[in-house]
Amino acid sequence: MKAGFLEKLIGRLGKIGPEEVQNYLLRLAQEKGFLETVFNAIQEGIIVTDSSGRITYLNDAACALFGIDDEGSIGKLLDERVRGLDWNALAHSGGPVTRDLEIFYPSNRFINFYIVPLVIERRDAALTGVGDSGRPGSAIPATTEQVGYAIIMRDITESRRTTEKTIESERLNALTLLAAGVAHELGNPLNSLNIHLQLMERQARKLEGKERDELQHSIEICRGEINRLDSIVTQFLRAIRPSRPQLQPQNLNVIVEEAVRFFAAEIEARDIVVETELRSDLPLLQLDRDQMKQAFYNVIKNSFEAMKRRGILRIRTDMDESHVRVNFIDNGGGMSAETLSHVFEPYYTTKESGTGLGLLIVRRIVREHGGELAIESTEAKGLTLTIRLPVKEQRVRMLEAGDRVPRETRELI
Repeated sequence: MKAGFLEKLIGRLGKIGPEEVQNYLLRLAQEKGFLETVFNAIQEGIIVTDSSGRITYLNDAACALFGIDDEGSIGKLLDERVRGLDWNALAHSGGPVTRDLEIFYPSNRFINFYIVPLVIERRDAALTGVGDSGRPGSAIPATTEQVGYAIIMRDITESRRTTEKTIESERLNALTLLAAGVAHELGNPLNSLNIHLQLMERQARKLEGKERDELQHSIEICRGEINRLDSIVTQFLRAIRPSRPQLQPQNLNVIVEEAVRFFAAEIEARDIVVETELRSDLPLLQLDRDQMKQAFYNVIKNSFEAMKRRGILRIRTDMDESHVRVNFIDNGGGMSAETLSHVFEPYYTTKESGTGLGLLIVRRIVREHGGELAIESTEAKGLTLTIRLPVKEQRVRMLEAGDRVPRETRELI
């Protein structure tokens, strides 16, 4: 950025009249207002700071991205207004820097963050030999000075999530190719082991005393391990095998209540409180009862494991114009931002005996029903998991008298 115009203006301030100064200032104000209008019309966020990182300008898009206001931000340090931003790493790199950042407030989004130093050229009028005539004397090289930084931010959430979905799809396709082989290679030996354990159990009944008890104990251990392997294979297949839901009109509240009753013994053993707040006027939804119950099982089980003993799990159902919501809110240990970014990856787990497939199964079931799944959590402050399912039975929408809708926009909801 060159400062020649301003330097010449400053150099001539003693020789121009007040009216001319006023005209210059009006012109500068008009140009500033025009530029601000242009910058506010740009979808990319723009922030300008001084050399110490204090905000001198930001446009409307930048305010929306970070959930801040321009009046309260001018003059403040950027890393104070945008928590978690490593300003030192970005500003002292010696040149332009581009980084992809994930922001969590006011909404979870990904942005590309490009920062470039602002440098102006300065010339000393005394050294350049500029006289009253305005003709320059000897040419003196200009000196440069860094006066701040310009930051341009572009929202890349959609492209980032599209890329993640593509990677996830390719990963699941690869796992699907292995599924049939895994099921065959593990399923047959497990069946064979079960048969031989039954034969061993018959032989154990013919024994007496300590020898019989020891053999029976070993058989029970083997059977338990076989059941565990069979459960892992079953979860693996459920997670990756496409399974078309058998949709029937169902009462979502009833499915929630059945899922909670299934854990009655565990609730009592762990001394856990389960509070349900189920909206009574929910419409019937087109659901696969067994699949949705399996999804609720997995969510509730995860909450119990996160809370250990004497926790509180709140389950609420509600609705808006287009969706029914089920909220599972626990007061367990929560998840860090790093863990949240991996929760839907196959085999990613923080549990010692977990398979890392539970939430993957839940999301697959919800998506097969045309729904959405969202997780909000803060480490050590619990977790909220929300399932949104579309309302299917709505077929028409009454319009005000005289309203007309173009034919191409009339759709069955």
